Amino acid sequence: MSASPQVSSPIKESVEALLAEMTLAEKIGQMTQPEKNSIPAEDVTNYFIGSVLSGGGGNPAPNTPANWAAMVRSFQEAALKTRLGIPLIYGSDAVHGHNNVFGAVLFPHNIGLGAARDPELVAKIARITGLEMLGTNVHWNFAPAVSVPQDIRWGRTYEGYSEDTDLVIELGVSYLKGLQDVEPRALASVKHFAADGGTAWGTVQTYDWIMGNWQSADDRWSIDQGDALIDEATLREIHLRPYQAAIAAGAQNIMVSFSSWQGIKNHGNYHLLTEILKQEFGFEGFLVSDWMAINQIDRDYYTCVVTSINAGLDMVMVPFDYKLFISTLTAAVEKGDVSIQRIDDAVRRILRAKQWLGVFEQPFPDAALLNDVGSDEHRAVAREAVRKSVTLLRNEKDTLPLAKDTPSIFVAGRGADNIGLQCGGWSIVWLGGDGAITEGTTLLEGFKQASQNIRYDAAGDFSDARAEIGIVVVAEPPYAEGMGDNDQLTLSEEDIAILKRVRPQVDSWRWSSSLAAHC
Repeated sequence: MSASPQVSSPIKESVEALLAEMTLAEKIGQMTQPEKNSIPAEDVTNYFIGSVLSGGGGNPAPNTPANWAAMVRSFQEAALKTRLGIPLIYGSDAVHGHNNVFGAVLFPHNIGLGAARDPELVAKIARITGLEMLGTNVHWNFAPAVSVPQDIRWGRTYEGYSEDTDLVIELGVSYLKGLQDVEPRALASVKHFAADGGTAWGTVQTYDWIMGNWQSADDRWSIDQGDALIDEATLREIHLRPYQAAIAAGAQNIMVSFSSWQGIKNHGNYHLLTEILKQEFGFEGFLVSDWMAINQIDRDYYTCVVTSINAGLDMVMVPFDYKLFISTLTAAVEKGDVSIQRIDDAVRRILRAKQWLGVFEQPFPDAALLNDVGSDEHRAVAREAVRKSVTLLRNEKDTLPLAKDTPSIFVAGRGADNIGLQCGGWSIVWLGGDGAITEGTTLLEGFKQASQNIRYDAAGDFSDARAEIGIVVVAEPPYAEGMGDNDQLTLSEEDIAILKRVRPQVDSWRWSSSLAAHC
């Protein structure tokens, strides 16, 4: 089934009827998105909340698919107890599989899928991710990122498919359709609007009024959430075209970027959000903020709320103090600083997306989907993606592929036997982790399955022996967002030392280099 770029007339008619019944409190509740650790389920009922999310690491304890399903169900049940019984949509950053869930299938990050250049594979990955999300009652995926990274020092480069806008469009649309053009469908969030990949190094601001949260000053943050100092023609040619393509393909939600364009925060930019995206591009879906992002607009929170909503924002990822957001927006409407027409427009867009998604008819997905989370069938697609995403950079003297009957192979490097380093950021928790963070096969285990002649030492200490082949696995520590901003793109001293340690112990030194992006 194909999603239509336009919402059907019957949906619009039913939404108008529902909107006519709603009080101001019910409308503003629909525009509010707290994170799950900050709101008890009963307040979803009390404040008519339209959405709840799990941030990176917003997991139940213990972290299992069944517990995820139960956690999300409790919030949905609370939403259905409201006067009008409007269901919520639960969101999660399932950016490379349903990656917060222990045991779910993790796929290569977008940089690896860009290297694979296989739109059909990307659509299959999105389909599987959607099914595993729905198996845990999650309807809304904060993906795909259609960022077009222009500076490889950016910590989110691995979340982009390519620096080539055309490839980003091809794969981003494939992912969107893999989530949405199927039954049961999941909701995609095309992000981050706009030019998050085009910001300038050294333009990141700090905000003393929100210190103590994750946006606090950190000397590693140098480009993420920075300022795109580019003219409008460049903005349109490189960074806006993926959104036009996504809208044409049926996008119902777009997430706004933390970053700025020419000194104006995107969350408060009426020209970008309303004049270009909604009016010129004809976007009929709803806009959601990023995590606590409106707070960066101004020291005064009232100004943040009024500016962002009037700019065109429809739902706010608060994510903590939802009562403050609700009371502030209510006061702004009562004072006339935000019109009731703007509120109605925002809620209309949210309700249309919910109707399109089908959550009014089926707020709880088929419970049988839970059984398929992490299934062998799904993992087979992940293995295909890993194989296709590996990029061979150099292969002197036909070193690769290795013969299975090679008499002796040394394997070194901490990354050879570490699921966390293989997975990278956005894996179980926001920044990723070290060690056996979830289910999977390490590179070392794969080597041993292929050959019995493997000897492993993480530090590369093979001084008592020699081998025909030496494999050194180098891996950067996982990170996410601005925590990965880095202007020193070199191997670590530890990795260089291991390479120097292993090289003399290999009989015939030949050089091959391959790259496997976070997966």
